[in-house]
Amino acid sequence: MQIVVIDYGMSNLGSIGNALSECGAENVIIANDPKELKSATHIILPGVGSFKDGMDNLVKFGFKDAIRDAALVDKVPILGICLGMQLMADKGYEGGEVDGLGLISGVVDKLKPVNKQEKIPHVGWNEIYCKQKNPIFEGIPDGTDFYFVHSYHFIPKKKSNILSETPYCGNFVSSIVSDNIYGTQFHPEKSQRPGFQLLRNFIKL
Repeated sequence: MQIVVIDYGMSNLGSIGNALSECGAENVIIANDPKELKSATHIILPGVGSFKDGMDNLVKFGFKDAIRDAALVDKVPILGICLGMQLMADKGYEGGEVDGLGLISGVVDKLKPVNKQEKIPHVGWNEIYCKQKNPIFEGIPDGTDFYFVHSYHFIPKKKSNILSETPYCGNFVSSIVSDNIYGTQFHPEKSQRPGFQLLRNFIKL
């Protein structure tokens, strides 16, 4: 097993590395060279920041095509976290209209509050409710709280790609799936026991 965490200058790699170690992962590579994806059995695309900056960096460092090849051709299990999930979309509207990785059809747009209590950015613990069964949520009860920090959300083109939703801003999509491709809007590495369980489940895929 070789877990490759993509370093494109847009994430806190220390917390993800520590979380993977806690989950029993022994062979973790922090990759800043796209060629390192070729040896991966699992890939994690983390991210914090804007959609435009994220895509600019993926293109600049040569990761865009390497990620698409690994996920779509080689069928390597890949997990996008927060911005990493959003970058899997066709397009994002943070910083203008920007093309994404196109791994799962959909767009990323700003959250829209439906009452005065809902603040943007959405920061803190909130529950997720699964729309379909999937091994990545094995051992994690419906309604479990995970940790979020975001102002934008992924709107999938197909409902079949919605793995879970969260009751905020009219129910946003909090995780997505398409075959070997997964994304979580929440941060499993910051979500304590349930987050670590999700990472363990991903490693087992």
